[in-house]
Amino acid sequence: MRVNLGKLARPLRWLTPGLGIKRWYALVFVGLSLAGIGAVLFFNLNAWDLTVAVGGPENAVVVGLIGIGLGLLAVIVGVRGTLKAVAHTFLPAGEQRLVDVMLSRRNMGTGLRCVVIGGGTGLAALLRGLKQHTANITAVATVSDEGGSSGRLRQELGVLPPGDVRNCLAALADSEPMMTRLFSFRFDDAAGTLGGHSFGNLLLAALTEVTGDFEKAVVASSQILAIRGRVLPPTLQNVTLCARLHSGETVRGELEVARAGGQQIAEVHLDPPRPAAVPDVIEAIEQAEVVVLGPGSVFTSIVPNLLVAGVTEALVASEAPRVLVCNVMTQPGETDGFGAAEHVEAINRHVSQPVFDYVLLNDMKPPASVLARYESEGAEFVEPAPRQIARLGFIPVCRHLIAGEDLARHDPEQVAAAILEVAAKHSGGLF
Repeated sequence: MRVNLGKLARPLRWLTPGLGIKRWYALVFVGLSLAGIGAVLFFNLNAWDLTVAVGGPENAVVVGLIGIGLGLLAVIVGVRGTLKAVAHTFLPAGEQRLVDVMLSRRNMGTGLRCVVIGGGTGLAALLRGLKQHTANITAVATVSDEGGSSGRLRQELGVLPPGDVRNCLAALADSEPMMTRLFSFRFDDAAGTLGGHSFGNLLLAALTEVTGDFEKAVVASSQILAIRGRVLPPTLQNVTLCARLHSGETVRGELEVARAGGQQIAEVHLDPPRPAAVPDVIEAIEQAEVVVLGPGSVFTSIVPNLLVAGVTEALVASEAPRVLVCNVMTQPGETDGFGAAEHVEAINRHVSQPVFDYVLLNDMKPPASVLARYESEGAEFVEPAPRQIARLGFIPVCRHLIAGEDLARHDPEQVAAAILEVAAKHSGGLF
């Protein structure tokens, strides 16, 4: 029989100078030895006639108790020192205690299985809230973007647009803050041809070239950022978002669809139609304990994911609670004049059967000064209209969901808490 000397020697590597744990190992050894001798004396085992050395059986009991106590104390201090040495290596300075991290990771590892579908900054904000409660998150981010850095990389390199995927990766990151900042860093115009590109987009494009596969590039980036959960594109096919207008005209490209205006759009579709889904997306929906759509632009962030083959069918078949997070404000040029009911109807036009049960609505109107600022940019407050939602056959859930008093955006923690509340009540039959 051959003996693997490498495996036998591996435990000895813990004694390598510089690790800072040999002293603690020694203290644990001394503690165990002292406790063992104390036990011999206390139980009067006469193993080496130690009772004579300490002045008789009566003294042996007292000395034994002291030996056991000091030995256990030494073991505790030694183990604690070992754990602190390990924690100092793996935890950033100033981070919470190792036991808190272990308990948090364990609890989140067994947390609710969530699938979140959408795109844009709204989806990323929601993920920041959900990751505080569970690590079982699958974010499905649209890949039909044609603007900005993503659009340039798509045209110049032929890669799938990485922008929405990058936002989700950064939102779920559990790495050093500097790494997350680097991933989100965007070059300014002074950088020449790099101007407007984000570092994360460039990294995803480079990893796609290296691995030959966008999905593998996303996995590699996930490992770099140590994200909680995973991020998936709905499809790996290069698709173009198109819209058929009520006038009969067809416009192509996400930017043109957004400019067309929601009131003018009869339906949107992908070219090529019904592209193949990433198998893990379908599997994640089938195993989900809660499915969330949005928040995000209806026609350019949410609906494109539903047009991928198998996604709508999987959502329809899901027995998990399915929640649509309605936007707080309209998307200028895309959903002008839309209330909550119009958002719901726009999605329903593109599916054969409903793909959500609940509609999470913000019923907290921002201050007038905030609304004026947004209205100057073409955005309007989305009226919640819970009665209209109920008449459409869905369950309205109204909550205060705005972050602070100076922004009209979703608060990640408030939205996450509302979603978890819906999931808990649904499973308990309270809705």
